Amino acid sequence: MSTRPDLTLDPKNWDSLRKLGHQMLDDMFDYLQEVREAPVWRLMPASDQSKFEEGLPYRPQDPEAVYADFKELVLPYPTGNIHPRFWGWVMGSGNAVSMLADMLAATINSNVCLGDHSAMKVEQQVLAWSKQLLGYPSSASGLLVSGASMANLTALIVARNHASGGDMRRLGARAMAGEMVMYCSGETHNCIRKAAEVMGMGAGSVRTVPVDEQFRIRTDLLEEIIQNDIAEGCIPFCIVGNAGTVNTGAIDPLDELLAISRKYGLWFHVDGAFGALAKPLPEYAALLHAIEEADSVAFDYHKWMHIPYEAACVLVRNAEAQRQAFAQTPNYLLQHERGVSAGSHSFGDYGIELSRGFKALKIWMSLKTYGVFAFMALIRQNISQARYLAQLIEQHPHLELLAPVDLNIVCFRYIRTGWSSATAQDVNKEILMRLQEEGIATVSATVIQGRYALRAAVSNHRSRAEDFDLLAAQVVRLGNVITESVCFG
Repeated sequence: MSTRPDLTLDPKNWDSLRKLGHQMLDDMFDYLQEVREAPVWRLMPASDQSKFEEGLPYRPQDPEAVYADFKELVLPYPTGNIHPRFWGWVMGSGNAVSMLADMLAATINSNVCLGDHSAMKVEQQVLAWSKQLLGYPSSASGLLVSGASMANLTALIVARNHASGGDMRRLGARAMAGEMVMYCSGETHNCIRKAAEVMGMGAGSVRTVPVDEQFRIRTDLLEEIIQNDIAEGCIPFCIVGNAGTVNTGAIDPLDELLAISRKYGLWFHVDGAFGALAKPLPEYAALLHAIEEADSVAFDYHKWMHIPYEAACVLVRNAEAQRQAFAQTPNYLLQHERGVSAGSHSFGDYGIELSRGFKALKIWMSLKTYGVFAFMALIRQNISQARYLAQLIEQHPHLELLAPVDLNIVCFRYIRTGWSSATAQDVNKEILMRLQEEGIATVSATVIQGRYALRAAVSNHRSRAEDFDLLAAQVVRLGNVITESVCFG
């Protein structure tokens, strides 16, 4: 027998690693505390980018040197979504408690799939809280997943299998007498089409319904399309409603969509990636009430609840329908009456993943530490800030609001009298890039009724009113500078 010591990844000197760990923690607290003073975004220079071309490290490196590389090459060049003036996309800003929770979760390194252990209890409680948050029945099932794309996909798989009576799992599309189709507005997130593609249905199975002047699905046209599909031998199975569209934040008439789904016997799913979380606010209770009656709903915790990535949730009213869409029990996953494999619940029976990280802990600790009222106050604050920005835009002669502000998304542009659409696009595109390159603010872009728009998605708990004053002023400044340049003069 060998006399050599057994190998391990534990350090030989715990005190040395402990010291480094404390330094990391202090540095990260400093980073969060001082983030306002940094540029929102900065371009990584070529000299640093080239360092990512180094080959695979076969030999060990000193942990302090590795951390030094992190501070030099990674920390200065993030997306910037924790910065107070990041409004590029609907991304949460994270929080310090969740940062610590991620460290704790990584330490115990639980696979949250099945068994009798604490991580299972935490996720079950987070799911129970999620149902309470949205007024969903306690008998419903659910799952924490990576993001709303996976949450929507999970719900749509359940919807399709339920509509097929379970034959879809066994026989696939050939089990059905006609093409299965689902319905959503033209403003719906592209993950719905991706889901159809992944499910083998093809993007053509997603019927895109036009929207009204407020960018909400037109329910009169929806019914016409459903009736035409039925007449042509198609099998409608699902309607997807938006609780906050990605482009403008529009909320579909969910009550009407619910009624239509019941009229035609269709599954009603709500994509509430960020907007569903406005439901507890009294001023949005009526608009979002139908979520309580929906067959399924998807939403992100890593957006308006500021949980670090990845953290999303899908809830399904019919728990048995969700289980039937995914459940399998191979020999290596047998459950027993006692021991670590005991327990009647397996998250593997409710979704695609078997290996699942302990993402529930950061949600659990954040909700307990801050309380739901704090998050609701922050959501209300962001909505108010979005409306404040809209007012600044409407008050300036060279700024134009391009869509109603229903929630937290503001679409606008810099404009001059007599400009062509192409000129307006070129100028605003340049404004967007200079805002980012100068580290002033990050907004994204979209197209609203054929017009290129700057898009500020306000889901940031660090933003202040002064930040929106700065954004409006800098857009005007840059627009003026660009307009007076040779290219656009």
